[in-house]
Amino acid sequence: MHLYDSIGPNPRVVRMFMAERGVDIPKTTVDLRGGENRQPSYMAKNPAGQLPCLELDDGSVIAEITAICEYLDEITPGASLIGITPLERAETRMWTRRIDFNIAEPMLNGFRFAEGLKLFENRIRCIPQAADDLKATAQERLAWLDGLIAGRTYVCGKRLSLADITLFAFLDFGAQAGQPINPALRAITAHHAMMAARPSAKA
Repeated sequence: MHLYDSIGPNPRVVRMFMAERGVDIPKTTVDLRGGENRQPSYMAKNPAGQLPCLELDDGSVIAEITAICEYLDEITPGASLIGITPLERAETRMWTRRIDFNIAEPMLNGFRFAEGLKLFENRIRCIPQAADDLKATAQERLAWLDGLIAGRTYVCGKRLSLADITLFAFLDFGAQAGQPINPALRAITAHHAMMAARPSAKA
């Protein structure tokens, strides 16, 4: 297997997941800023032109961070970060989807349409006038999540999962891109500090 890696929160989710699972595979860093991910050689692997992607030994390619992480979780030994039982797996997927759809996506688009506009304006359809509303949406849903995880160690309760890694990676990116965590969100703030202290956060 071979991982095509880069900067940004999406590749970081996969690297952190791999570190937590003890998975080590060869990596190639793709120059996202320079547009290498939009060149024919990479687009042949991942027609979406996004990063990361995982190329298997038979030449097939898996893209999208949740799909990559679930695949690696299934084929490697060790404690699962998706879940052992059908209920645990459903719970992880539910929370990961909520974080991705409600928080990560508006947060990223808020960045792409504002601070990251020069990088993305010739690559995707950008809506600069929507940036502030998207950032506000991400913050509103983060406050919603704060209330739901209050009193828990992890998003799924007592077990570390992909949901925790996804939340951490995107909030860490947001904090560096003009969308800091509101300190009034005590559960989110505590969760972020806990995840930042894990060795995998340096992956």
